[in-house]
Amino acid sequence: MEIVSISNTDTATGRKMHEIEMPNFGLGVYLMGEPGECKAAVKHALEKGYRLIDTAMAYGNEDEVGQAIRESGIERKEIFVVTKLRQPHANSHEETLERCQQSLENLGLDYMDLYLVHAPPKELAARAPVWAGMEECLSKGWTRSIGVSNYGAHHLDAMVSYASLMPSVNQIEISPWLQRSALRAAISGIGAVPMAYSPLARGHKVEDPELGKIAKSLGCTPAQAAIKWCIDSGSITIPKSSNLSRIEENLGSLELDLSGTEAAFASLEESYVSGWDPTSEK
Repeated sequence: MEIVSISNTDTATGRKMHEIEMPNFGLGVYLMGEPGECKAAVKHALEKGYRLIDTAMAYGNEDEVGQAIRESGIERKEIFVVTKLRQPHANSHEETLERCQQSLENLGLDYMDLYLVHAPPKELAARAPVWAGMEECLSKGWTRSIGVSNYGAHHLDAMVSYASLMPSVNQIEISPWLQRSALRAAISGIGAVPMAYSPLARGHKVEDPELGKIAKSLGCTPAQAAIKWCIDSGSITIPKSSNLSRIEENLGSLELDLSGTEAAFASLEESYVSGWDPTSEK
């Protein structure tokens, strides 16, 4: 997998701050709620070469992610850990600090590599103090970088008025059926990197016959083709799976060359949102 540089841009000077390296591919652990399911998936992924793990307090499995990391025998600095501030907890500066500490306690780690606001706070008045809390988490060394998730272009535009540092990442749903070229451009425009979740549209589109044709032409599985398209779009990509063979299959997508399939992938776009989408909220 490749390494990308992420940083928080200073709104006053335009300078890149807190620049760090991040793998462009990893494991998402959403909906891994059965006891031991998440831990087994993370341990297997790490054994096979994954070095990016994306979790969230809302997933209820931060503890198993931390256990898997500690039991892996891999140095902590070699693993990039992402977690998120739940939207219902995004209420104030102080609560942001408290929840960050709670996530670190759940994970059993001294720091996280990237901390994200899981979605724009419901209360408009809370957005500035919550982000100020995120900036303080960064300054305290609790996280190496800060970002957002499920923010639309208008949310990012509004941040310029209250942020000292802009997000390093915006994690959103991206897939061949939801390509979001305008939002990806807006993310790049603030100096951030898009991060794609649900690259397979939560599995809704894996049987898409047009994707099947593309995969057949490449000699790969449909899932591999979709994942590699997301990566090639410039997005850090985190397919979710607790199936051990699927975890390995997804890793194989990194070897694909999609040259010649550009038009076929472009034709798949249909603005298909497979789940939660706060990007369009006020």
